[in-house]
Amino acid sequence: MVNVLNLCIDQGNSRTKVALMTDDGKMINHFIYKSFSSADVERLFDLYDITDSIISSVVDIEAAVVNVLHRRSRHFVLFDHNTPVPIINRYDTPQTLGQDRLAAAVGAKCLCPQENLLIIDLGSAITYDFVSAEGEYMGGNIAPGLKMRLTMLQRMTKKLPMVEVDENELIPLFGKNTRDAIAAGVVRGIAYEVKGYMRTLREKVPHFQTFITGGNAPYILNNVRSSRTENRTMRHEKHLVLIGLNEILRFNKTASLKE
Repeated sequence: MVNVLNLCIDQGNSRTKVALMTDDGKMINHFIYKSFSSADVERLFDLYDITDSIISSVVDIEAAVVNVLHRRSRHFVLFDHNTPVPIINRYDTPQTLGQDRLAAAVGAKCLCPQENLLIIDLGSAITYDFVSAEGEYMGGNIAPGLKMRLTMLQRMTKKLPMVEVDENELIPLFGKNTRDAIAAGVVRGIAYEVKGYMRTLREKVPHFQTFITGGNAPYILNNVRSSRTENRTMRHEKHLVLIGLNEILRFNKTASLKE
């Protein structure tokens, strides 16, 4: 039986990702919800011997969800810009930095504590964030995500269709029909964007590790890994935000014990 079981919840724009993890970072189970309510939280506590919990959200969190987590957890963290984290945040406006971005940065630092880190989250939006080897979050950028780009092409033009792409689809270099031209333009555009960030950063920071995460990572990865250098320095970690939340929870529990 696991003595300490942490419930880590990452609420995104389109879905909620949940993991059950131990303090040492072992993932016991994980789930994805299209909608997430207090009833789901109660069910998780009933099914598992959860002791502590943390929740992060880029949308408004239901008060009932917070109430259940607070009531049923020995130690509960509602992650926001005031929550202590095990890295130094150099963002000029920490109150506006998305908790998912900061959690991903913590997760990457937990996995590679001595490295410079480029974290690329390919979600509804694409974020690029940099963490120094000294453990300082140095900032990042936000760009439109895969679906957003496909949607805007259709909405902002009169004749272009709405296109969906499959993660197993072989994307051509150049499309021979409008549908393939859009798919190739968007997917390869993001892939070249990712490689451009890596190439530019390499000119400034010769040695760094790249973490790729986010729900759209499978669409892009095969089009990015085109050289030995990129293969060697790129790591796909689908649960990076949850790993970071678990580390933030552990960090705050340790701090509370010292008080």
